[in-house]
Amino acid sequence: MNLLLFIVIALAGGVGAAMRLLIDGVVRARVPASVRPIGTMLINVSGSFGLGLITGFALGNLLPPELQLVLGGGLMGGYTTFSTASLETVLFARERRFRAALINALGMLIASASASGLGLWIGLLP
Repeated sequence: MNLLLFIVIALAGGVGAAMRLLIDGVVRARVPASVRPIGTMLINVSGSFGLGLITGFALGNLLPPELQLVLGGGLMGGYTTFSTASLETVLFARERRFRAALINALGMLIASASASGLGLWIGLLP
């Protein structure tokens, strides 16, 4: 990897993080606090779908490897947020809302993996 590609990936990661902040802010302004992780769920599921799509396009030779790194590793890497999802799960558990913690953790994993698989499948279509 050359220096220019590294810089572009880092910038794409910053754009992804800004997108995450914007989307989470919009969701938090419109959704009651009692369903707090919905923004994180939306971000992680859509980001997983995007990464699956990008990977499918790259595997089908529709996307150069460098662009896969920029969009997948940079943009989607900055956009998605495993750490926030983990923290929200722990906060539920700390509040003794164990069912919500389990639903959040498993729901996020299942929905994100499914979205990633769907994106990959669509990206590999001829």
